[in-house]
Order: sequence, then C-alpha cells, then structure tokens
Amino acid sequence: MAQGEFALIAQYFQRPVRRAVLGVGDDCALLAPQPGMQLAISSDMLVQGRHFFADVDPRTLGHKALAVNLSDLAASGAQPLAFTLALALPAVDAPWLQGFSEGMFALADAHGCELVGGDTTQGPLNICITVFGEVPAGQALLRSGAQPGDDIYVSGHLGDARLALKALLGHVQLPAAALAAARQRLESPSPRVALGTALRGIASSALDLSDGLVGDLGHILQASAVGAELQADQVLACMAATAGSSATALPLPIDLQLQCCLAGGDDYELCFTAAADRRGAVQQASLAANTPVQRIGRITAEPGLRVRDAQGQAMAQRWASFDHFAS
Repeated sequence: MAQGEFALIAQYFQRPVRRAVLGVGDDCALLAPQPGMQLAISSDMLVQGRHFFADVDPRTLGHKALAVNLSDLAASGAQPLAFTLALALPAVDAPWLQGFSEGMFALADAHGCELVGGDTTQGPLNICITVFGEVPAGQALLRSGAQPGDDIYVSGHLGDARLALKALLGHVQLPAAALAAARQRLESPSPRVALGTALRGIASSALDLSDGLVGDLGHILQASAVGAELQADQVLACMAATAGSSATALPLPIDLQLQCCLAGGDDYELCFTAAADRRGAVQQASLAANTPVQRIGRITAEPGLRVRDAQGQAMAQRWASFDHFAS
C-alpha cells in the first residue's frame, strides 16, 4: 500500500519540539519569542530544473533548501528559531526522503532551528521553506542604512558557485578536483548566521547574495539612496578557485572571473556596509564568527554602481545579475 501524506510526515519530518510552544501536528504552530525580541521571517522556494539538477544528492538538497533561508536570517542579524516546509513530490521515494530529511535536519540542528509545520502534496518537485528567527528589537540589519563613505564588505567567497554551474552545463572545463570544490559551494552553501549576529550595531546595512553581487548590492543602493564603487581586484580576491596557492589556483580568464564574481549568484554570502572608522570592529566580528570578510569598495553620494580596475579607471563593461523572469 502506498504511504499516505500523514504517515510520510510522521516518518521523515515529525520530531519532538524543543523551543517552539507547539510544533508539527496541529493546524498552526505556536512560537513565543523571548521578551524584547522581534520575529524575522523569510521564505524561499527551490524548483527542480530551475534551482537544482534532477540528479542532485537528496542530502545535499535538504541542506541547501534550508541554508538559503538561514542566509536571509543571517543578513538580518537574526538568530534562527524555527521553520516550516512545504514539499511537492512526484511520488513517495523512501531513500530520497531519508537523505533529504537527514541533510535538512543536520543543518537545522547545527543552528538550533526546528521544523514546526508545513504541507506535503503530489506534484513536480518543489521545496518551499519559511524560516523564523529572532533579533533584539531595533537591532535588525536592514538594506536602508548605508551612508556615503561607508566601506563595502563581502564574507567568504564569491563566484565559485557560478563557475560550478558553468562547468556542469559544459560551458567551461575544470579539473575534477576543482569542479568538486566549486560544486560544493554551489550545492552546500554555508549560511553566515554567526557573522550576521556579530555585525549587529556595526554594519550600517546588509543583505545576502543570492542573485549576484551587482544586482543584490543594487538593492542596498536603492534602499539607502546612495551609489557605490567596487574595486575589481579586491572582488576577484574573493574567488576561491583562483585565490589558492600557485599550485592549486586555476588560470581562469579575467572576464570569466568577473562575470562569476559580479553576476554569478548562488553565493549566499553576506554583503554589508560599515563606517570606515568601524574597520577594527568588523575584523573582530569576523574573528568571532570564524568567517573571513573582504573589503571590496565604498559607498558614494553619487548614484549608480561603478567597477574600477587596478588603475582606478571605471570599467565600461556592464554585468547583470540573475532574474527569474528575464527573457
């Protein structure tokens, strides 16, 4: 007999609640933030063929499905609290569900975040997660606080996820070890939750990088009514595939590196701004979170985004970030 919806939920997704007042099983979950805290809420959807390949390892997919949502909480400086899962499945596949749930719960447990509800149905594979976090009232990181003269930073590495996608699509050729490392960045991003919370009171604005640096940074510029200048050489220093030792670094064309770093997408790193006199505090936050950060430019009063080369000249090339509905 085919396994029913509620048996599926009970076997793969129902766990005892730890922080929530009431979790999976009733019509609504009940959450109780600590006094003086605000709820931070975000949703992301992953669709097969659009966001991931059909043959992706289910454990890896479970990790990424939650990671992209935790990245939004990190960008707000929020501590994860709970999440819901809406899952459409073509059919009940026990090994797939086992791997998916294990990957998802491993990351959830690492961040003290519990599944409290959701929905399952039959249909094309589609994963939608809504996360709930908490942040002290008035301390959430927003997109609207950047000021002229602020430094612009990014965490971790840029461009490697896009490089992996290009290789998997056959657009570039990579050595096997390099492809494996880049694919790890594409399929198993690390949500920078510790850095986000460490930046409270330090960063003037922040967001996570999902669609590409130039496009996502543009949201900060628009919300803050400012412009920006990026230093191309500092941006390129963030690409792990080309920043290794001379024995491991890949000799990729500069144009390809710039495309991957500036318009790549799927990085799930934090981009944030901070006043120039807070550089020491930014470095302390980086150390406390055990997450590297790189200063890549500055906020300007002049509107628009300019990328400058090593000689300080504005680069004429334009880069466009990912858009789900672009032609």
